[in-house]
Amino acid sequence: MNWTLEVVPVPVTDMDRAKEFYTEKAGFKLDLDDEVAPGMRIIQLTPPGSRCSIAMLQGMPALPGAKVMAPGTLQGLQVCVTDIEAARKELVGRGVDVSPIRHVGATGWEEGTGDTWNSFMSFADPDGNGWVVQQAPSELAER
Repeated sequence: MNWTLEVVPVPVTDMDRAKEFYTEKAGFKLDLDDEVAPGMRIIQLTPPGSRCSIAMLQGMPALPGAKVMAPGTLQGLQVCVTDIEAARKELVGRGVDVSPIRHVGATGWEEGTGDTWNSFMSFADPDGNGWVVQQAPSELAER
């Protein structure tokens, strides 16, 4: 039996502001924006080419034993691209505040691209949820 990660909840304060950021600035595809029950709304979005989506939830009760994350507390969600310089240029062109491209070097984080799997940049959504973008050597289907 396969266990596939398909949806990650992202805690936000303003659903419409977050939807605008993720669709217009981050370039995610809007899969669903629906009121599933009175006062309960789900917005689901998928990064280009990803097999995993994010979901923003409003008015949903937490599952028993689960904790609800506060907006801005989700850090380190990581997506991979095959051309980090082109991805950075696209995000900056859409108005996203993106870090410089960095890699891990002999003294820690150093600016510029590194070897295979060693090029990163980061950005945050309007609530401060943090994303990491890593350069991969090939598309996921080819690995």
